[in-house]
Amino acid sequence: MHSFQFAHAIEGFKETLASDPSCAIAYWGIALSDWGNPFGTGQRPAAQLEQGLSAVEQGRSGHAKTERERAYIEAVARLYADVGKTDQRSRILAYESAMADLSSRYPDDEEAAIFHALALAASADPADKTYARQLQAGAILDKLFAQHPDHPGLAHYIIHTYDVAPLAGRAVGAARRYAEIAPSAPHALHMPSHTFTRVGYWQDSIAANRAAAAASDREGQIAEELHDMDYLTYAYLQRGQDRAALSMVRSAGEVFSRFDPKVLLSGAAGPPAGYFAHAAIPARYCLERRAWADAAKLEPLATPFPYTDAITYLARGLGAARAGDAATARSALDSLGQLQQQLSSMKESYWANQVEIQRQEVSAWLAFAQGDQETALRSMRAVAEMEDGTEKSAVTPGPLKPAHELLGEMLLELKRPADALKEFEATLNKEPNRFWALYGAARSAKLAGDERTSRDYFRKLLKVADSGDEHGRPELAEAMRETKSN
Repeated sequence: MHSFQFAHAIEGFKETLASDPSCAIAYWGIALSDWGNPFGTGQRPAAQLEQGLSAVEQGRSGHAKTERERAYIEAVARLYADVGKTDQRSRILAYESAMADLSSRYPDDEEAAIFHALALAASADPADKTYARQLQAGAILDKLFAQHPDHPGLAHYIIHTYDVAPLAGRAVGAARRYAEIAPSAPHALHMPSHTFTRVGYWQDSIAANRAAAAASDREGQIAEELHDMDYLTYAYLQRGQDRAALSMVRSAGEVFSRFDPKVLLSGAAGPPAGYFAHAAIPARYCLERRAWADAAKLEPLATPFPYTDAITYLARGLGAARAGDAATARSALDSLGQLQQQLSSMKESYWANQVEIQRQEVSAWLAFAQGDQETALRSMRAVAEMEDGTEKSAVTPGPLKPAHELLGEMLLELKRPADALKEFEATLNKEPNRFWALYGAARSAKLAGDERTSRDYFRKLLKVADSGDEHGRPELAEAMRETKSN
């Protein structure tokens, strides 16, 4: 359960009930496992909610022998209470409040403290840049981890809690430890890559996700395997290992053919993660290689999750705008607008906002391609501000193209290198060691006449991509020339 192996956890709790039907806490475990990954940002489907509520009701049916057991059951019940009347966000906050009360009432119960910290981190508002809930959760988890360095939940939840750029460095120790604690759990092998991605340790991320994908395959956790492959593709592309990334694109199709979206609970990744990765992997491959015409030709797959469909339309729109195909860009823009409205009507406010960011990125680059530079720049600045006001979901290693990076590229094309440099550096503050942000910073500094800064960034780029493909991206050859000649 602490490693989000929910199907196995439910099996274990049911085995407990088979031998001891009076073990009420097993119903709590089933109910919390039925909720699935607490960091999943979408609305829970009705079938999942019905399963969880059934477990709660069975737990309430008189088996609990202690007040503490009843408190656990009543806490998890908050996630499923009055679904028709109470929105999901309110129920999540009510659960966190109940766990806070439980932990306060039973201060010697370390598991109560751990699950309270998890609830705190999972309920954090992506718009809160004080990271108050993450810091409160981290204080609980860090203290307990020092006492219990072999506890899988502590290592796992520390990584999730600090999975934002300003805090990610705090999780490096837990990331190094987690896979050793739970080496047979696919998600435990993958989770360190969340931290490695946030701090730009690409080779560490590659190693983690290769091991995780193999374990996910062995366990038959296909959505989890696709999720691992998305993070792996992203890391390969930052290293300039485009041939390895292409192998992921080709393999993902075969893996996706085994994906069953009717399996709601298996490992940490549910059906939305499988669909997300299936769309993101080829989109990343095109955009990170600046293969604009190829991006414009990507074919979307209609899914029950509009925000996953939006990934392909974003890639199509940006690719078409950069390739000068205004008609395809406009079509993608219209599709993104429809998906945004659909998500709003589904009360998926987080994802509606993410798709609106994507829509405005395409709109800005379409305006730029059509010669309206003033509108394009104003729009891209507004998009960068919007992206600064939110956080990425755990389902993705990062935006397909960070908004500040897109703005920097636009400013470079407008021959404003000093302004462009600021945007690439803003990107690197949030997405360390990104290939195109490093290259953009190096190129901008050179054009602005700052040779020293340019050489520094070119050297960092060469270090990041020191195992990039031979005769690969021309930007690496340019970096070699610039650093050798000075």
